[in-house]
Amino acid sequence: MEFDPRILLFVIFGLGLMLAVSLERFLARFWLSLPILYVGAGYVLFSLPLGLPHINPTVDGFDAVTLEYVTEFIVIASLMAAGIAIDRPVSWINWRQIWPLLVVAMPLTIASVAFLGWWSLGLAPASAILLGAALAPTDPVLARSVQVGPPGENKRHDIRFSLTAEAGLNDGLAFPFTYLAIAAVGMTSLGTWTLEWAALDLGWRILAGCAVGWAVGRLGSWYVFEREADAPIEEINEETASAGTPKYSTSEGLIVLGTLLLAYGLAELAEGYGFLAVFVGAVTARQRENRSRYHKISHHFIDQIEQIVLVAVLFGFGAMLASGVLAPLTWPGALIGLALVFVIRPIAGFVAEARSDLPMIGTLAIAFLGVRGMGSIYYLAYGQNHADFAQLDQLWAVTSFAILVSIVVHGIVSGPFILFAEKRKSHIHAGQEESMLSHTPSGRPIMVEGTTKPE
Repeated sequence: MEFDPRILLFVIFGLGLMLAVSLERFLARFWLSLPILYVGAGYVLFSLPLGLPHINPTVDGFDAVTLEYVTEFIVIASLMAAGIAIDRPVSWINWRQIWPLLVVAMPLTIASVAFLGWWSLGLAPASAILLGAALAPTDPVLARSVQVGPPGENKRHDIRFSLTAEAGLNDGLAFPFTYLAIAAVGMTSLGTWTLEWAALDLGWRILAGCAVGWAVGRLGSWYVFEREADAPIEEINEETASAGTPKYSTSEGLIVLGTLLLAYGLAELAEGYGFLAVFVGAVTARQRENRSRYHKISHHFIDQIEQIVLVAVLFGFGAMLASGVLAPLTWPGALIGLALVFVIRPIAGFVAEARSDLPMIGTLAIAFLGVRGMGSIYYLAYGQNHADFAQLDQLWAVTSFAILVSIVVHGIVSGPFILFAEKRKSHIHAGQEESMLSHTPSGRPIMVEGTTKPE
């Protein structure tokens, strides 16, 4: 019988799915992460002479399109899961630690990476901007280990909250600079195109994404909570499941998935940022009936979808490495990737959080644990598919190397770092309790960062 590499792919993917949960728990004992193992396995398997397909966007334009679509979906799923997991009510005060990460740390990172790309690699300005835009956002996909847990954990954790909210918001806010890079292709001087970029890409698209996400989130939550009365979130746990009580409902998961895909599509039709709409919509829906079991059901459903796609993406990234995407990497390019993980992000994050009342250890954790991942691949693939950028092989090499370094370094360091911060009580702001209760304007108690206690 003739060997069929396509069938082998089914075997690899099936085993990867079956072993994902147990391996993730096993690796956690040794402060390792699942991405490290699966990327390594993908690299080894696709390096063997088994006839498996090559995945290299610098060689095949179809690979770039495929990468754009696959990473687009997994980022959407991750943003859904992250937004639904956030219990903290949205207000300027409650979210005050997030804004500096968006308006200070992210622009500093973009500017620093773009400058290094132009200065050390000789990239064209448009290509340098694209590199900065692709590597600036932290990733909601590979940052699972540093994000807040499922709804209703009854714990306040300012480090995890900051990293989760930042990853949710800056994945959309990286788009203006991706569009800037696309617009800058072929341009030799500033002109009216920069004003159009500021008005449309930096102004309207952000506002439209937030507005559509808020509207769809409100509509979706109204649709759910007007249709049925939900049991409290405390009832959805392992004990009730073992006693025979149904733990999850598929229909509720389908509703939230459909709602947030609707938010993404409508935002894109309105020329807004779909990623931003998904996260804002998920957070908005989470604010209504905060103690409802529906949110935990929804999070579980989306988390399962995210893990399925994540396994395929991790193997695919390993296949990219085996297909030679790092071959054009030079020492200056490698230094940019190392500088991003060890110098640029930590300094930018520390500067952004310098005025925070979080203890120093907690501030350092937020500054250092800026994971890079699938979002960077998406933005780079999007740029490649929408403009003719020069030196694409260098862009892919540097970006892939930076992601690989982040997977290894953050995959090993994040667990011990956060545990150390927790033991030093540095994971919550000064003067705050580990769980606290807030209220809606009507006086009804709601959860803040996972609190489920009644008033």
